[in-house]
Amino acid sequence: MNTKEAYKQKMEAELDLAKAKLAELKAQADSSAADARIQYAGQFNELEQQVEATKAKLKELNDAGEDTWERLKDGVEASWNALSTAVRHAAAKFKN
Repeated sequence: MNTKEAYKQKMEAELDLAKAKLAELKAQADSSAADARIQYAGQFNELEQQVEATKAKLKELNDAGEDTWERLKDGVEASWNALSTAVRHAAAKFKN
């Protein structure tokens, strides 16, 4: 397995974990009071958009040739970091 493929698989696994955490937070919000569900609905929409943006970056990386994928890696990293941070913040807010 080459470096690009290993990196892609790692990022896909991390994206799957973020999606699972998002689903868990949604389930918790669904069992909350109506006010909490309304409050978190907007955050969940933003998180889902970030998931889609990260998936798009991964697809772009996957479609890149061996000579260009390293340049795209920074964009994937930035997208992943933004998503990861947003999920952590949402989880922290939900606990409070």
